[in-house]
Amino acid sequence: MLTKQTMAETILVVEDEPALRDTLTYNLKKDGFTVEAVGDGRSALESARRLKPDLIVLDLMLPEIDGFEVCRILRKEMITPILMLTARDDEIDRVVGLEVGADDYLTKPFSMRELMARVKAQMRRSRLLREELAKSNETQKQQQKLKFDNLIVNLTRREVTLNDEPLALKPQEYELLVFFAEHRGQMLSREFVLERVWGWDFIGDSRTVDVHVRWLRQKIEDDPSTPKRIVTVRGGGYRFEG
Repeated sequence: MLTKQTMAETILVVEDEPALRDTLTYNLKKDGFTVEAVGDGRSALESARRLKPDLIVLDLMLPEIDGFEVCRILRKEMITPILMLTARDDEIDRVVGLEVGADDYLTKPFSMRELMARVKAQMRRSRLLREELAKSNETQKQQQKLKFDNLIVNLTRREVTLNDEPLALKPQEYELLVFFAEHRGQMLSREFVLERVWGWDFIGDSRTVDVHVRWLRQKIEDDPSTPKRIVTVRGGGYRFEG
């Protein structure tokens, strides 16, 4: 059963196939979401900037501007979760989609049940992050920080600084960094990280962890090609050295 807060949440559907676009819109509205649907990449950018939706369902193959470029542009402007749809079961497409900023992907043809499960999983994580941030701002007066030389994670403010300069992290990047920091020196398998950071109900695989680790390294390592903070454990996973 959906709460009032859930019913107020907005989803932007970007799909150029009219029949599928109508089907997605119908089913999402049926589950209580407010939905706006468009059929090309240019309209997607305009609608996303105007609506600031809670979730974007984004097709890969779009007229005018393709889904990869739309995702790349929006990820620079907002942290809204993006669920990418692709008609090709190609690992390269999925990996590139994650690398340009998609939070999850789904290959066509897919069942509406699977789509709704992924939509709700993204919504739950986004909602929990917002609730935790609001609760932190209201109840915590004393800032809690994790310090690793020039890298500081402010748990109270949910902020990260490097050399006293703020780092722009996506919510999932921040959660991954905090999880690593709280388990400093421990070898963490990809599967364990995926379960604890993304949740047991996440529909995906451990490559998601690899992509997010790569993003983090680009932001917190002096030389991402030879990482010193987040090191790879051969045949195991990752270890955060601080």
